Amino acid sequence: MTIKLPNSLLNLSEELRSGDLPLMRFLDQMDALFEQREPEVLAFLPEPGRFTRLRQDAQDLLARYPSVEQRPFLFGVPVGVKDIFHVSGFVTRAGSSLPEEKLQGPEAESVTALRNAGALILGKSVTTEFAYFAPGLTRNPHAPAHTPGGSSSGSAAAVGAGLCYLALGTQTIGSVNRPASFCGVAGYKPSYDRISREGVIPVSESADHVGLFTPRVSDVAPVAALLCRDWGKNVPVNQPVLGIPDGPYLDRASREGKVHFQMTCGRLQEAGFALKTVATMPDFEEIYERHNLIVAAEAAQFHEAWYADHADQYHGKTAELIERGKQVSQDQLELARLGQKKLRQQLAQLMDENGVDLWVSPASVGPAPKGLDSTGDPVMNLPWTHAGVPTVSIPSGFNESALPLGLQAAGRWYEDEQLLVWCKNLEETLST
Repeated sequence: MTIKLPNSLLNLSEELRSGDLPLMRFLDQMDALFEQREPEVLAFLPEPGRFTRLRQDAQDLLARYPSVEQRPFLFGVPVGVKDIFHVSGFVTRAGSSLPEEKLQGPEAESVTALRNAGALILGKSVTTEFAYFAPGLTRNPHAPAHTPGGSSSGSAAAVGAGLCYLALGTQTIGSVNRPASFCGVAGYKPSYDRISREGVIPVSESADHVGLFTPRVSDVAPVAALLCRDWGKNVPVNQPVLGIPDGPYLDRASREGKVHFQMTCGRLQEAGFALKTVATMPDFEEIYERHNLIVAAEAAQFHEAWYADHADQYHGKTAELIERGKQVSQDQLELARLGQKKLRQQLAQLMDENGVDLWVSPASVGPAPKGLDSTGDPVMNLPWTHAGVPTVSIPSGFNESALPLGLQAAGRWYEDEQLLVWCKNLEETLST
């Protein structure tokens, strides 16, 4: 059975709010789609009676907003929530075998904001253990034998499979932008701490970002306006100058990833965008080591008590991270944290000196690798996460095996509004 649904969050929102797509009929369609796709993709944690609960939640929502004119932006939109976010009425497991009672907490501020905007909670999406590298069961919606990426694997795959139009994730190294690229969807990581991290189990306090996935880049800004602190309306009217960060960072992309990136840049240039190649991050290896030191040290600090009691219940990859982090001194950690602000300043200075508005690079080293024992390499996302600047993964095409690839755009810190406007323009060019 073919199920015809809107192709974007914006279209879905408009149809649900207006009643052109009745909410209960929409849930019937989503129920049928979920039954078709979820057993193959495995994006969500199991929940008996999921759609019975959703229909009751929808009836409550309809009773609360009988007037079409008063319905909020996300009225009736089902949302997937990465299972390191606390959600009222749901158990938090964080992809872990630790006792559930240790992992619970008050609902995440970001989840409450979406509920207040009319969203329905579709369910908890699969995460790697404690949002690190130990993978869950989720499969890539475009090729089930390939990884969807991590750690926000379930959220990215859910949107990629059409199981929901909005999902929350987090990024500590590359856990939004990389799986978005692998799954062929838009992924937005805001400026550091611009979306509240309250109510989310941390990996690294200095590197964690709450982000989101949608089918299209044009869907992101209205959701960002609900979640981001101090969201503004002033946006640029100029066409951006794109900076290509030449050097050891870009060399980390695979041959296939580089070829696709070059082709994508060529398409943008043909469409009239100005591109400048700028020598950037000659000390990339130091940035790489510094970021991983911070993540390990802060993970070890957060998990200290749990790990002391339950070390044997941690996956080997997570345990190795914690053991490595225990060796980092506080002085080493403080010095590495200073490097985050230094990189942010260096990138801004390069943009000023070269007249660059945003950086473009591959969103991942290449397409999603085959196999489910690894979530892929997040190295292409690492420096932008380290600097805390906003990033967007924009779907940019497919390889010969029909696996998605993405373009990553990075803007200036706290200038997310401008970045999203420009990325919408890039998306329009790349989708033609």
